[in-house]
Amino acid sequence: MTIPPPAPLRALVVEDEASLARVVVNYLVRDGFEAESVPDGEAALRTARELDPDVVVLDLGLPGVDGVEVCRQLRTFSDCYVVMLTARADEVDKLVGLSVGADDYMTKPFSPRELVARVRAMLRRPRRPSAVARAARDGVLEFGSLEIDLESREVSLAGEAVHLTRTEFDVLAALAQRPSRVMTRAELLDDLWGGSWVGDDHLVDVHVLHVRQKLGDTAERQQYIRTVRGVGYRMGTGE
Repeated sequence: MTIPPPAPLRALVVEDEASLARVVVNYLVRDGFEAESVPDGEAALRTARELDPDVVVLDLGLPGVDGVEVCRQLRTFSDCYVVMLTARADEVDKLVGLSVGADDYMTKPFSPRELVARVRAMLRRPRRPSAVARAARDGVLEFGSLEIDLESREVSLAGEAVHLTRTEFDVLAALAQRPSRVMTRAELLDDLWGGSWVGDDHLVDVHVLHVRQKLGDTAERQQYIRTVRGVGYRMGTGE
């Protein structure tokens, strides 16, 4: 019996600059994606519900419903990867975009080839627990009242579900699987992107910040993720 080839990955480009949207779509299609574009936020949310994309390339400065609000609403029904595009290089825009669930950002002007490479790197992330994780009870890692189920990719704190994006879960799982080890930004990026990362390594700090906020951690009270100054991060004990 002939096994049918896997369905192509689906990408949605949300960009009001028509010429740029065409270029990005063409690069994605050339790389094997099914890709289409829409010019505004309302169309993006409507199309995302219909298309169920694997990745969304999302401009921050859209007319009407902006990229931040699109990302916030998108996260209520989709766990697709989101790459945020911004024409403004200041850190505030980048942090705001990532705080609503974006996985990565790129500042215009950018290389469409690099964009596709980053998307491919995200999609290549391993989704199976490591040997360390498989040795844990039923695939569940525990740190005080925090439970991380690596098989189902679910997190709970004191019995309450904690909703993390894919990237936030991957950061937490990478630390939890090596609880006695301090991991540098470079090591975390390599763990998540497999050595193909070409952007700003401070992206790790942003995702760690968001995980901490969702777990109730603060800079003073680092129960679950601890900063080792000048080195990186390590898992806390939950106490």
